[in-house]
Amino acid sequence: MSEAPQSFIAAFDAMPLGGYGGSFNGKRYRITKSAMATGRSQKLEAEELGGADYISFNLYRLSSGEPLLKPCEMPAEKVIAFVEGVVVD
Repeated sequence: MSEAPQSFIAAFDAMPLGGYGGSFNGKRYRITKSAMATGRSQKLEAEELGGADYISFNLYRLSSGEPLLKPCEMPAEKVIAFVEGVVVD
């Protein structure tokens, strides 16, 4: 279980659903954001174009209102830095 800062939640919520491009730290990414369970479960995947970097996580909106961040085999700090820093096309 990872605690998600409010700045991360605001940046994540501002990202559109679907597939699109974006830039982070001088690299280009193909980003896919999807929602399941009427938006209470969301997933983001980002693959570096022409490189090996990959970002993947799930965000669950608990009934208490608390967001639960579950990175997929990577540190939460990497996921948070990406979402807060990516510039979506």
